[in-house]
Amino acid sequence: MLFITDETIDRFIKEDIPYIDLTTHVLDIGNRIGSITFTSRQNAVISGTDEVKRIFEKLGIKINSIIPSGTAVNAGDVFISAQGTVESLHMAWKVCMNILEYCSGIATRTRKLVETAKKINSRIEVVTTRKIFPGTKELSIKAAMDGGALPHRLGLSETILIFEQHMTFLGGIDGLLSKLDDIKTRAYEKKITVEAKCREEAIKLSRSCVDAIQFDKISPKELGEIVYDIRNINPAITLIGTGGINADNIGEYAATGVDVINTTWVYFGKPADIGVNMEVSKI
Repeated sequence: MLFITDETIDRFIKEDIPYIDLTTHVLDIGNRIGSITFTSRQNAVISGTDEVKRIFEKLGIKINSIIPSGTAVNAGDVFISAQGTVESLHMAWKVCMNILEYCSGIATRTRKLVETAKKINSRIEVVTTRKIFPGTKELSIKAAMDGGALPHRLGLSETILIFEQHMTFLGGIDGLLSKLDDIKTRAYEKKITVEAKCREEAIKLSRSCVDAIQFDKISPKELGEIVYDIRNINPAITLIGTGGINADNIGEYAATGVDVINTTWVYFGKPADIGVNMEVSKI
């Protein structure tokens, strides 16, 4: 479970309701009792119900039924049913629908990638990059996890990942390799990952003390050949494929023999199609 603070939940509500729901107020219907249901219009992996539950609780809405985040549903399935004042239901409506649609879109795309990759290699892991639209990180990461992936890096403070841009200031790959022992000494408890842009660099790195090599935008055919060579040199090193990996090509990348597939694709796409219905309560 990813921890999301009460302050964040309050901010979600406050963004949509800075003061009052003016429409409901002037219609003078706020104190009436109604019911609300959320229905998936497509086969999907639902994400965001944990946050919806907390929003409902803050607004005094009684939940009749709700499914856990990460649950797969079919088109037509009702996955949330609740009851409350019309004022509270309208305050919750759009913010909850937005969370559910965007998060479920990410979770659904993620599940598709994970299932496709694991059919080819049951031990492979799918992880997601930190190329997330600013301000949406918590929900985006949680949605990807609901789909079966893990975050590659939560931020710059978490892991040591050396890019070409870092090596520019070290004298290239050879300059980096000359300093690796010192780098290891400065971060004993951390693993070191280095991004390689070609076979020559990957071979050099596989003979060093790095823990993982990441390959960016290398074709599946070429990557498979590089992976084969590296396994013969250093079978224990972790190999990561990244760059342009999506639903159309993830099978090819999973077949290369890498241990991890790193992708941004899950974060960018259509939200899930979710319907909301409100009725006058029968109770």
